[in-house]
Amino acid sequence: MQTVDLRDYVSVDVEASGPSPGLHSMLALGACSVADTTLTFYAELRPTSRQVDPQAMAVHGLRLEDLERSGVDPREAMARFETWILDLVPAAHRPIFVSYNAPFDWMFVNEAFFRALARNPFGHAPLDIRALVMGRTGQEWPSIHLEDLLDRFLGGSRLSHNALDDAQIQAELFRRLIELPAVRTG
Repeated sequence: MQTVDLRDYVSVDVEASGPSPGLHSMLALGACSVADTTLTFYAELRPTSRQVDPQAMAVHGLRLEDLERSGVDPREAMARFETWILDLVPAAHRPIFVSYNAPFDWMFVNEAFFRALARNPFGHAPLDIRALVMGRTGQEWPSIHLEDLLDRFLGGSRLSHNALDDAQIQAELFRRLIELPAVRTG
């Protein structure tokens, strides 16, 4: 059986002004190595749109007005993020994007990478932690809840909705889950 090289896995979390990268802005981007959660990347970005979903804004507490003044240009942030990723992951290895609700986070990161650099170093296959739980445990999708996983594997830790803190918690959760023996089916 092949072992997993955790150095290839990058836990990523974003905070956004709403649910759609075509309409809303990625406001914060946090990432860490799954192998060593002290190896981190964080940026708060200048908004690319004034459109907001009030519920999304209430979750993270970031303000467009503040980020318009202090946020990093998205092109610069994504160039720095790509450099960080390529320095982090061993040469000749492919970085693997990991997140809880990876479709949400990945769509914002992918959109930002393509707008800034016309490429995405992660490629087109993010790894969703919830899907991993299905595969490892045989649990059905509707019965998998992040809070339950955090209670079971991380002693009740909760996401703060700071993109870096959340990426680090997700990395710890992923490490615990990858160690679970897979359920044999069929």
